[in-house]
Amino acid sequence: MSEPLILHIDDSEFEKEVILAKGLVLVDFWAKWCGPCLSMAPHLDACASEYAGKARIVKLDVDDNPKTSERYAIRSIPTLIFFRDGRPIETVNGAISLGSLKERLDRHLSS
Repeated sequence: MSEPLILHIDDSEFEKEVILAKGLVLVDFWAKWCGPCLSMAPHLDACASEYAGKARIVKLDVDDNPKTSERYAIRSIPTLIFFRDGRPIETVNGAISLGSLKERLDRHLSS
């Protein structure tokens, strides 16, 4: 069975899946009830497919995972945090377009 393109993680997996990961990881801090979060889902799905093997996309539900949400001072959702080799390199608050998401991924992959 292959690994899912978008990995749903919890507080206990954050260290392993994000902090200890090599390369670019995009974390989507979201909630099931959040309209803007749901509108971002197709963009994240498209990027997960297009950038498979280059960048990893993970989702963390803020309602179920307060420890990590507090650690990164998540005050509004959706919040996207780009990590490179376990370090946060950019934070985006609010829903963004597919084009803007791809532009950020491309920029971080080329730097």
